[in-house]
Amino acid sequence: MQLTSLLRTILYKGSWRIGNSLTRKTIMTTPRSMQQVLEELKGNPYYDKYADKIKQIQQTEPEEFKSRVEDLEKKKVKTIEASKSRQYSQLLNPKTKLDTKTQIKEEPLDKIMKVDLIKDKSASEIETIWHEYHIKKDCIAATIPVKEFNKLEERSAKYKTFLFPLPRSQGYEFIMCQFEQNTVHFTPLLYFQVHKENAPECLTITHYKEFKDDKGIVLMRGEYDSNILNAKEAQCLANELQLYYIQDDDEKLKLLETFNCNPDAFDHMELVKQINKISL
Repeated sequence: MQLTSLLRTILYKGSWRIGNSLTRKTIMTTPRSMQQVLEELKGNPYYDKYADKIKQIQQTEPEEFKSRVEDLEKKKVKTIEASKSRQYSQLLNPKTKLDTKTQIKEEPLDKIMKVDLIKDKSASEIETIWHEYHIKKDCIAATIPVKEFNKLEERSAKYKTFLFPLPRSQGYEFIMCQFEQNTVHFTPLLYFQVHKENAPECLTITHYKEFKDDKGIVLMRGEYDSNILNAKEAQCLANELQLYYIQDDDEKLKLLETFNCNPDAFDHMELVKQINKISL
């Protein structure tokens, strides 16, 4: 660990929240503040290794030491403010409207990997390649047997939109989904209420059907906005999609039908009851 990395422990106390506002604090203004900084540094497990260097810089170049700390603090505050801004940026900024004359085409697998290089592989080999390709990527992926995918296609043609409850730390957030060609677009209900069809996605699941007929599999890839969802939450939504659009469950099918065909009779709390029955 470099000395500058150790100094980053100072930054944790460089800002704090009061209500909903972010308040910035300059920590190098008084001798007492300097003492607090040093106490925080001593709590770092690498402090002993760099104690002499820190002490030397503090004594021989106090202004330089102060400058480094304040510099790092400014970067940290900017990062915090940028992160906070991103949480609301999509709510304030809808997607660019598409030309109504533009025909939406299916996303091809060739945009992800060269089909020609794997087309002679077996279904199990392609599944392994697909899984390994996505292990270290910020997305979710799966292989769907053709029988299950056919069921998903059939139901999605009938029920193009639906609502999923996403467990959060203080309850549930409702996420809408809409099918379009070989993709499923997910957006928070709040975003949809504000922007309608131009609401920005928090998750986009694409089904690649290049190997559907000859290999009996469909490759699934889900790309999510990490400012809204984490990988576990994205996977949770993908699991719920499967539960409603692939599995045979009379209660869930009834909810799909009511939402799409008789929305006035739809009770969103029934979705919460359903998710409480299962373990995703």
